[in-house]
Amino acid sequence: MRSLLRTCPLCEAVCGLTVTLDDADRVVSVRGDRDDPFSKGFLCPKGASFGKLDDDPDLVSTPLIRDGDGFREASWDEAFELIAAAFADIPSSSTALYLGNPNVHTVAGTLYLPALIRAMSTRHLYSASTADQMPKQVAAGLMFGDPLTVPVPDLDRTDFLLMLGANPLESNGSLCTAPDFPGRLKALKARGGKLVVVDPRATRTAAIADQHLFIQPGSDAYLLFGIVHTLFDEGLTDVRVEVAGLDELRAAAADFAPEAVAARTGIAADTMRTLARELAAAPSAAVYARIGTCTAEFGTLTQWLVDVVNTLTGNLDSPGGAMFANAAAGGVARSRPFRLGRWVSRVRELPEAMGELPVATLADEIETPGEGQIRALVTVAGNPALSAPSGARLDKGLAGLEFMVSVDRYVNETTRHANVILPPPRSVQSPHFDFALLQFAVRNYARYSPPLVALGDRPSEAAVIARLAAAVSGQPHAGTGEASPISVIDELVIAGTLHKAGISERRDELTGADTTEQRLDLMLELGPYGAWNDGSLSLKTLMDNPHGVDLGALQPRLPGVLRTASKRVELAPPQLLADVTRLRDGLASTAPAMVLIGRRQLRSNNSWMHNVEGLVGGSNRCTLLVHPDDATRLGLGEQARITSAAGSLTVPIELTPTIMPGVVSLPHGWGHAASTTQSVASAHAGVNANVLTDDSVVDAVSGTAVFNGVPVTVGPA
Repeated sequence: MRSLLRTCPLCEAVCGLTVTLDDADRVVSVRGDRDDPFSKGFLCPKGASFGKLDDDPDLVSTPLIRDGDGFREASWDEAFELIAAAFADIPSSSTALYLGNPNVHTVAGTLYLPALIRAMSTRHLYSASTADQMPKQVAAGLMFGDPLTVPVPDLDRTDFLLMLGANPLESNGSLCTAPDFPGRLKALKARGGKLVVVDPRATRTAAIADQHLFIQPGSDAYLLFGIVHTLFDEGLTDVRVEVAGLDELRAAAADFAPEAVAARTGIAADTMRTLARELAAAPSAAVYARIGTCTAEFGTLTQWLVDVVNTLTGNLDSPGGAMFANAAAGGVARSRPFRLGRWVSRVRELPEAMGELPVATLADEIETPGEGQIRALVTVAGNPALSAPSGARLDKGLAGLEFMVSVDRYVNETTRHANVILPPPRSVQSPHFDFALLQFAVRNYARYSPPLVALGDRPSEAAVIARLAAAVSGQPHAGTGEASPISVIDELVIAGTLHKAGISERRDELTGADTTEQRLDLMLELGPYGAWNDGSLSLKTLMDNPHGVDLGALQPRLPGVLRTASKRVELAPPQLLADVTRLRDGLASTAPAMVLIGRRQLRSNNSWMHNVEGLVGGSNRCTLLVHPDDATRLGLGEQARITSAAGSLTVPIELTPTIMPGVVSLPHGWGHAASTTQSVASAHAGVNANVLTDDSVVDAVSGTAVFNGVPVTVGPA
């Protein structure tokens, strides 16, 4: 037995783990790393199951090639030769790439997927971001000039936290990297602060709040505009940063008085005014909204208004307010202001954002004939057949592709359609550094975890992606040593970065066991705390401090992080003001009699976590939450038939007074198919909530599908 340290890769909380392995390199126990300065020993049920996920007997361990209706094992060379031959016959304009959520948790995802994106040279780039977070990034891009410049609540110092559509006691937080989010919320209350949760469901997070407000799903933008109106109307604004568009914002808020939006939200006007006054009066305050508000009809407007309120109350970039993390290896800073919609999708003309098109139109692009129709698809750690809107339609489209490649751990609902499956190694065989997530951390921190177990004869995930990039672009993909695709990519990146920094002569100073680690060392050395930037941080520092390094509390960063043309915070971007007209028109609309929302579950993050027995029991069940009054009114028994404009499902119901009357809730990531090799998941199949999600209904600004507030009818099964 030996105990080793690594960061948990299973959600956004970046908790430190102490992992015990036996002499066969199998994980036998996992506990929280009490010496990690950020997570301090916190461990959730997902992290505790790290070993079972890592050693799942259903994992794919060698390349698979389609053979009739099934697969056969193949060598790596055979798999890549087949891929290279197939892509040679398909124009790049008819190829597509889909990137799943787990990529954000891997070194390979950050460092090598850009090479694959460039190699494919297609505008058909899709990811899970356009199903859960793109409205936040678009709003940040328009306000601050960079979609990765996302303010996060300074949880450890705030006096007042208003939280909308987030349930961190189940999710551990999202776009707000905060290990032990529950403990941080309890500490907020213990020091005399106040927590207010706005949610259509009395979640576990709402249960510990000082105040919980039920809200009509999809109406968060109206609530926030009611607060903005009050701040202007009562002279409560206290803007402390340089802004543009204040007068235009004031004019836009004029029609959204609390009295005008109360009926639309279900929240009393007096309550809205009280919230505005409390936010303005608190010594420090922050508004935080997450996936429940992103995946709604006015998702981007809501994310914009979150930071409008933070700005108007003097809490943007201020201790205890909404602040910007300063990641140790954040990469190259954007040089030009963010632009939305540089191109549009072929079929529905939905806007590009951050180089991606909305996944809501992926099925259109597969089905619709014509120049640029998707004929070949690459998926990396993604299962859009379950996670994308109109799941049944997309499942059918995937079956009709000419060629499909999947880099994935499982034969799942998506990869079962692939011609080639390329498996990454086990998690314990991979390095870990949270490049992306530490850009949203509530405290500056860095930690590196080298591989715990040798690869043996398997290629690293980085090498798989690098070789795939070469194969799909017709480049040599079978080289070894310095001629291998990963070495070629790494040396080009290292040389280019050093040349741009004017320090090419320092190449030999970089440390690391391989070129991947040397790239990380380069990013750390040139980063804000780096040894080549008047600091002391390097890869060696992190190797010498395996529990992680605390880099201090968040500090004010404006105007330095701004990339807007005006060099100010843009409070009234034209694209958002244009959508306010649609919001204003909605004031007169009547809410549907019944709507569907999603929900997070404590022992789950994505569909791939349903193949471990301990993660599919207890409260982690695929049931439809229904208020008892609705069940009585509708004559429901043990099961219900729920129908939307997109489809119908029969699902077991779970009665609970914690959900608003007129609202029902299904969790995401279920609907597992018997034709996969995920034995536990298929035995606990559940239903795919996205059968009910209409991919034609999107947030107008970002193109993100509407998963929350979906009109439905519910009746006896």
